[in-house]
Amino acid sequence: MNERPVPETPMPENDAARTFLVVVDKSEELRTALRFACRRVVNSGGTVALFHAVPYIEFQHFSTVAELMNHEAKTEAERLLQQVAADVHRQTGKFPDLHLRQGDTLPELQKVIGENPEISMLVLGANAGPDGPGPIISAISGKLAGKLDIPVTIVPGDMSEERIDALT
Repeated sequence: MNERPVPETPMPENDAARTFLVVVDKSEELRTALRFACRRVVNSGGTVALFHAVPYIEFQHFSTVAELMNHEAKTEAERLLQQVAADVHRQTGKFPDLHLRQGDTLPELQKVIGENPEISMLVLGANAGPDGPGPIISAISGKLAGKLDIPVTIVPGDMSEERIDALT
């Protein structure tokens, strides 16, 4: 067998250095991804980080309207992140790291992962319905396959809390 040398990657000095990144949106499957990440933190150490990207709103003829719409979208995103952060604190006793970006979700997600070496795992919830697993999971298994340098855990969106607790 032809073995290639594995490049050395700095490992966290302890479990507390691990960060589980969860993408925050308004989907049902967020609940399962968040529960999984929080239970991993409670049971094995580390922290949770939350990511959300607010798309730019362009309104070419009325820039003031676009600015107002972008401000409202960012305010709503901040409110959503704070609600989810409160849930993380309730479940883990720790405040999560928050990453709010403006732009397209996938490129901004890649930037956050690249800029934060403490992020050690991306945790996503998969849509259990007929519409497919969701756009981020589809992209990760498609055009982003192999481009993220951290493991990705995909939690079925309809998994029960009891099953998640048993697995973590």
